Amino acid sequence: MAQLADTYPLYLCNKAEQPNTDLSVTDKFTGEVAFRTALATPEIIDRGIVGTVEATEPMARMASYERKAVLDHCVDRFKERFDELAYALCVEAGKPIGDSEGEVTRLIDTFRIAAEESVRLGGEVMPLDISERARGYQSIWKRVPLGPCSFISPFNFPLNLAAHKIAPAIAVGCPFILKPASKTPLGALIIGEVLAETDLPEGAFSILPCSRDGAELFTVDERLKLLSFTGSDAVGWALKAKAGKKKVVMELGGNAAVVIDHDADLEDALQRVIKGTYYQSGQSCISVQRILIHEDVYDRFRDMLVEEAKSLKAGDPKDRDTFIGPMIDEDDAKRLKGWIDEAVANGATLLCGGGRDGLMLEATLLEDVDRDAKIVNEEAFGPAAVLMKFSDFDEALAEVNRSEFGLQAGIFTRDLFKVLDAWDRLEVGGICVNEIPSYRVDNMPYGGVKNSGLGREGVRFAMEDMTEIRNLVIRRG
Repeated sequence: MAQLADTYPLYLCNKAEQPNTDLSVTDKFTGEVAFRTALATPEIIDRGIVGTVEATEPMARMASYERKAVLDHCVDRFKERFDELAYALCVEAGKPIGDSEGEVTRLIDTFRIAAEESVRLGGEVMPLDISERARGYQSIWKRVPLGPCSFISPFNFPLNLAAHKIAPAIAVGCPFILKPASKTPLGALIIGEVLAETDLPEGAFSILPCSRDGAELFTVDERLKLLSFTGSDAVGWALKAKAGKKKVVMELGGNAAVVIDHDADLEDALQRVIKGTYYQSGQSCISVQRILIHEDVYDRFRDMLVEEAKSLKAGDPKDRDTFIGPMIDEDDAKRLKGWIDEAVANGATLLCGGGRDGLMLEATLLEDVDRDAKIVNEEAFGPAAVLMKFSDFDEALAEVNRSEFGLQAGIFTRDLFKVLDAWDRLEVGGICVNEIPSYRVDNMPYGGVKNSGLGREGVRFAMEDMTEIRNLVIRRG
């Protein structure tokens, strides 16, 4: 496997910097310090913001083909550094190596999509002669870069969720500062190292690991025109309240439900639901948390799920046979273990799992859980799911909507009319048919409603958020 360096610099105004302060990052499976990264102070963050302001005009003046060349360079270099990126992710996030390789593939896809979209950002010619007073007038509008952007990315997809901010910004010509999660900063720093090889204007980007307490400027500084945050709903809404006049885009928490109707292909659904529930130890905002099963197939599908969940191998994420690795820290593992125990104490049946050893939590399934339980209503963000029985499809849709979150939902059915009904009625940002809610392709519009956030990711849609319309009115005559 690849090797990691002992220390990594931050990137300030396109250049590697190694200030005196540093951050220790652990191997999430062994608990040992794996490497150290430089840590940005408020003064360094301010310098990064100054750099974005100074780079605003040079970035906006870059030709489309020049921005595309930067993104194409990143695609090529990420392919060359594939093994290094995957190993870094496996160590710092505890993500099984096969899944880590999958995320590197998505990182490459995201930058490739951005390269393609960077030369497609157009506008529209609009006739204005809708009445006598506008005879001879027409409008032409285009999209222009919004200006300096502030990005805060999470620990669970430290490569690809950083990419979903960085790549669209480069595609439209917005300079940016990015704060990666303190527990998983390395992926973003390697992206920064690759960007430093390009001809981006000085100040175009800064990758600045820092403490949450020291990151205030990412949110409140008025020189920044957009804040894009991915993380918990509690933190996200608090940041929005302090963001001032800047545009805010947030991809927050979830409580994803999947509906297994009576006509579903259960063998197909089984493998997908298991993957969606336990992939990355359930640490995904679209991880399957509520499994709604029609009463006609409930017993059979429940038994299939339990048998499959019990067979999953947990352990060292560097082992290719490992399916479930460690959670990000022991506090999170203790929290979810407490929710499981609380549900059982209030009458739930523990079908499998429920045990914890440090950061390792067993694959857990529960049934007969009280509807007011935390594990039903809040975001579990771990390897645990709740089974529910339904008899009527309308009842199932109502249960999906009985959540303060609304990111994505999955439905396994062969009935097109039920699909269309769900598309109309489910209060979510996306519906996946004959697929788990955990499914995402990096060019599709992705985001949620209710407590799950504001705006949409997916490269083209993020590019729209990072631009504004500038209109030109022409009078002929």
